[in-house]
Amino acid sequence: MKNILPAIAFCQIIFMTSCNTQNKEPENKTDSVGKIEIYDNAAAGLIDTNATIEILGRHYTWSEGPVWIADKKMLLFSDVRQNKIYKWTMGDTPVVFLTPSGYTDTAYRNGENGSNGLALDKNGKLLLCQSGNRQVARLDASLDSPKPKFIILARNYMGKKFNSPNDLIADSKNNIYFTDPIYGLPKGADDPTRELKFEGVYKISTDGKVSLLIDSISRPNGIALSLDEKILYVGSSDDKHTGWFAFHLDGNGNIQSGGILLDGAKLKENATVKQGADGFKIDKNGNIFGAGPDGINIISPAGKLLGLIRIYNRPVSNCAFNETKDVLYITADDEVLRVKLH
Repeated sequence: MKNILPAIAFCQIIFMTSCNTQNKEPENKTDSVGKIEIYDNAAAGLIDTNATIEILGRHYTWSEGPVWIADKKMLLFSDVRQNKIYKWTMGDTPVVFLTPSGYTDTAYRNGENGSNGLALDKNGKLLLCQSGNRQVARLDASLDSPKPKFIILARNYMGKKFNSPNDLIADSKNNIYFTDPIYGLPKGADDPTRELKFEGVYKISTDGKVSLLIDSISRPNGIALSLDEKILYVGSSDDKHTGWFAFHLDGNGNIQSGGILLDGAKLKENATVKQGADGFKIDKNGNIFGAGPDGINIISPAGKLLGLIRIYNRPVSNCAFNETKDVLYITADDEVLRVKLH
């Protein structure tokens, strides 16, 4: 284990508030985006089968990592391949908020360079999985600051660079949990710059110490905590063995036991859009709303599939709730969507 002390990375970062020319469609545009499917009575109390799936923005390269900023009534999300973060506020189309977001060097790099997963720490600071920089960072500034800078929270494990941090979550003590698959490396698993021979799930403690929690999950992707923070959920987007895992944590936030919660292989096999488990969030009842085969899969804490927010013709990467958890924002390939819950 290596004690990683926070370091400040200064770079040119641009906060942008001008109109985004990529997104010309009006807010709340709807068409045949998808539909709601209920498989269990428990899901009927979560979402209406007639709920409208709205399009908030379009024409991104790969939208990811949405996070809701309650005090600003603002949604932030990554466009990983464009190295940008966009923001959406009520009544507007999304505009560029921050660039670069995940790769701050000037040398050409052919990979998924931008930020991926975004989250807030207990102090409301923005946390970023920086795929291009291969690190976890915090935006050490107000979201309105004209001179933001990144604080590096973790850039390596045992002296070896991470693969490409993908998604993250902070608990109420400000411990940060994150996944580190190989997706952001230009040549994936065979990339010559790869230094770690496994894909890990890690914890950054409040003192900056980086701990490896588990290294046996292929393609660890989405990550979240149960409402009581006693269970750590991890999604695997492995092509052949996709699914969702649940691990019981001790009082220090370390894994005690756990394993597969829901095997997603059959779901993927039977799906129209055949993707693995990606990013997810936990609703106010403890259910998982998880990007995966055919859209957002609604999964109970016991691992039962309750329903599906089916999204047509495109993979879904992640989702985020508003502060009251009655609105769900969805990043789906080239689009950003919204659906209202009960």
